[in-house]
Amino acid sequence: MRKFLNDPERFVDEMLQGIVAAHPEDLTFVADDLHCITRADGPVRGKVGLATGGGSGHLPLFLGYVGRGLLDGCAVGNVFQSPSAEQILEVPKGISAGRGVLYLYGNYTGDIINFTLASELAEVEDIPVDSCVAAEDVASAPRGEEGKRRGVAGIFYVYKCAGAKADEGADLAQVKRVAEKAGANVRTMGVALSPVTVPEVGKPSFTIGEGEMEIGMGIHGEPGVRRGPLLTADEVVSEMMDTILPDLPYRKGDEVSVLMNGLGATPKEELYIAYRKVSQILEQHDISVYRTYVGEFATSLEMTGFSISLCRLDDELKALLSRPARSPFFEQSQL
Repeated sequence: MRKFLNDPERFVDEMLQGIVAAHPEDLTFVADDLHCITRADGPVRGKVGLATGGGSGHLPLFLGYVGRGLLDGCAVGNVFQSPSAEQILEVPKGISAGRGVLYLYGNYTGDIINFTLASELAEVEDIPVDSCVAAEDVASAPRGEEGKRRGVAGIFYVYKCAGAKADEGADLAQVKRVAEKAGANVRTMGVALSPVTVPEVGKPSFTIGEGEMEIGMGIHGEPGVRRGPLLTADEVVSEMMDTILPDLPYRKGDEVSVLMNGLGATPKEELYIAYRKVSQILEQHDISVYRTYVGEFATSLEMTGFSISLCRLDDELKALLSRPARSPFFEQSQL
């Protein structure tokens, strides 16, 4: 294992300490648990609180979206593991300003169990809590079984639109409506070329041969839909888009935002090569692009690969997506 570490068992704690030490004006710990982080200026009066959480190893997901115009707090689990219900509960206790809290998280068994329990515990604390679950990975379940899909990089759109709506002063029901609307209009698919090594394990979590790729692999190394020889960038993108486009479906005349997401070890140059083909395919289908994001939004430690997310926009989502936002990991001015 070749990583810059001290004690592998302290990997997450030391990482979180480093992030808060680097950005004390933006982020702070709540309670006595290093795994519970909120905005340094929170709770924000007059606003619905937005909380997320999930396993480490995916920066900037999840805590990278704690900031203005985005989320108010995050519970952080160990690598690829859900935070506990007790850790999740500390977040609404730290961000609630009396208008309720919306949990936004990915469709994974551990997260569902722990966020559900945390919601029940929040009721005991007299904090109104509701939830929105992201599930947009088209490779993880067929069309018609969207409730079984994983939540991956496309949750970015849920965060961004819900965060903008909350900043407008909307109530909990309206913020949830927007979050669910954004999630329903997103589809994602990924491809991977290499495994990852969880620090506490010390060896790759799976194997993939030299010159091979796996289409549809999940961000924890979950099996994809096909493993085979590495194709050209254009061929890979074409195969992925052939699955994404008919799934919603995206149609002629639609307007979309595109998220080209690197999984941790893919150069940005290669992401732009892939986006070149995405843009050509969308143009061929008479689908216009309103805004494109290229970079790392949901990684998997040092995995080589990328994912493509499309978010279909209407006037409401377009306006919310355009609003300013700022965190230590993401910044956007008004479009």
